[in-house]
Amino acid sequence: MAPQPRPHHLLLGVCGAFAVLSLVLVPLTLPLGWDETVYASRFSPYAPATPFSAPRTRGVPFLIAPVAAWSDSVVLLRVWLTLLATTALYAGFRPWLRFLGRPSAAAVAAALYGGLWFVLFYAGAAMPNHYTAMGAVGAVGLFLRSRQSPVACAGVVGGLALATLMRPNDGVALGAPLLAATLLVPDWRSWSRVLAVLGGLAAGVLPWIVEAYVRFGGVRARLTEASEVQGELRPLLSVVHHFTVMDGPLLCRPCDGDTVRPLSAEWWLVLPLLVTVGLWSARAGSGGTRGGGRRTRAASPDTRSGGRRTRSSGDRGTPHTARDARREHQGGPPQSGTTTLRGCLLATVAALSVALPYLALVPYAAPRFLAPAHALLAPVAALGVLALVDAVRASRRPRIGFAALGLALAGHLAVQLPLAHGNAKIQAGARGDWARVAEVLHEHGAGGKPSTHETPRNGAPPPCVLRGNTSVIPVAYVAGCFPGRAGDARRPTALVMREAEPPPWARSWPRHRVPDTYAPGWVVHVRP
Repeated sequence: MAPQPRPHHLLLGVCGAFAVLSLVLVPLTLPLGWDETVYASRFSPYAPATPFSAPRTRGVPFLIAPVAAWSDSVVLLRVWLTLLATTALYAGFRPWLRFLGRPSAAAVAAALYGGLWFVLFYAGAAMPNHYTAMGAVGAVGLFLRSRQSPVACAGVVGGLALATLMRPNDGVALGAPLLAATLLVPDWRSWSRVLAVLGGLAAGVLPWIVEAYVRFGGVRARLTEASEVQGELRPLLSVVHHFTVMDGPLLCRPCDGDTVRPLSAEWWLVLPLLVTVGLWSARAGSGGTRGGGRRTRAASPDTRSGGRRTRSSGDRGTPHTARDARREHQGGPPQSGTTTLRGCLLATVAALSVALPYLALVPYAAPRFLAPAHALLAPVAALGVLALVDAVRASRRPRIGFAALGLALAGHLAVQLPLAHGNAKIQAGARGDWARVAEVLHEHGAGGKPSTHETPRNGAPPPCVLRGNTSVIPVAYVAGCFPGRAGDARRPTALVMREAEPPPWARSWPRHRVPDTYAPGWVVHVRP
C-alpha cells in the first residue's frame, strides 16, 4: 500500500494550487483598482499621492513597500503579493495541523477558504482582507494550543497584530471573544494568553491611534470622520446586501436593484451545513473517532506520521519516541474531543463576532469584508467534510457516496472559478475606462501625462482638479490630477460624468464623449 501523504505536505500542496489558480484566473497585468491606487500612491514610483481617508490604515502600504518603494511595475507588485498571500495562507492554517485531531483537516480548511472566488481574486491585490483573515485564523489556532509556549504566544501576538494593523475593527472584534474565552474556560485561563491577546491588539492598533492624533485630532474625531466617509455607520440589517454580492460586484454601494444568480448561493447554503456537521463531529469526539463513534487506533491515515504509529488522542502516558516528545513540547498532542469542540465553538463565535459589524452596521457590502469570518469557519467546516467522508466510507455503497461528493466538489469549483475569472475580466474593462477618460482629458488640455506616475516638480500639486459623479479618485490618479471633493473651494479643471448631466454652472462647458469604453456613458466637460 502506498504511503499516505503527510498532512504538512497536503497543506503545502493546497497553498501551491491556490497560487497557481489565482495566477491563471486573474491576470498579473490587471490595472490597479481604486483602493490599490490609494495604497500604492504612498510611494514615489506611484505618485501623485491620492487622499488617504480616515477609514484607511497603513497596513497595506507596509505589505507592498518592498516593491512599491522602488518600482512602478504592476506585474512585479502582483507577483510579490501573490507570493505573500500564499505564504499567509500557509501560515494561517499551519497551527491547525495539530489541534483538530485530524491533521488533514488543516489542508481541507485551507482549500475551502482558498477556493472561494473572491479570495482567489484578491490573492495578488494590494488589499487588507486576506491578511486580516490569515492573521485571525492563525492567532486562534495558536491560542487553542494546550501548552502556551513562548513561540505560540508570539504567534498569537503576531497574528492579532497583523489582523489589527490591516483592519482595526476586525482585530478588536476578534480579540473580544478571545479575552472572554480566557475568563470563561478554565483550561484557557492563563496570563500568557491574556497578555498575548492584549499585546497583539496594542501592537496593531497603535499606528492607527498615533495617526488619529496627528492627522485627525484624536481617536473620536477619526472615528466620526470614518463613519461619515462610509455613509454613516448605524444599526441596520445589510444581510441581503451581502447575499447579493456573493457573485459580484466587488463593491455594492448602493446595493439597490442588484440581483444574484441562484447557483452562486451554493456556498452560503453549504457552509452552514458543513459547520453544523463539523460541530456535531467535534462533539462526538471525531478527533479521535471514526464512523459510528467508535474510537480507532492511531494507525488511521490522519494519525500517522511518516507511516509510524503514534498515540491516538485518547491515549495517556509519556511519549514513546523522541519525535513525539518534541511535538508535544511544540504544540501538544492531538486534542481530545471536548477540547476540539471548545476550539470549534470559539472559532465559530469569533467568526460571528468579526462578521456582525458588517452585517449590522455598514450600509454597503463587499464579498471581501467577510473573508475573516470565512477563514475562521473553515477549520470547523473541514471537520464536517471529513465527517461526511467517513460516513461515506462506512456506508454499504461507498462508491456511490464518493461519486456524489465528487460531483458536489466539481459543482462548487464550477461556480467559484468562473466567478473569479469573470470578475477579473469585468475589472479589467472597468479599470481600462479610467485610462481612456484620462486620454480624453489629456487631448483637451486637462490633466497631466496619463499613466506616467511622475511626481510634480518642486512638490507642487497637480496642475488640474477633477470632479465628477463616479470614480473621481482613480480617474484623477491616472490622469495626474487632484481629485476634488464636494465643497472644495477650488474650481475644477474638468468634470467627469457618467450617464449624468453636469451641474448648472458647468453645462456650458465643452463636452467630449469618451469613445470605446467598457461601460457606456462617459463624458468629459472641460472648463473653457
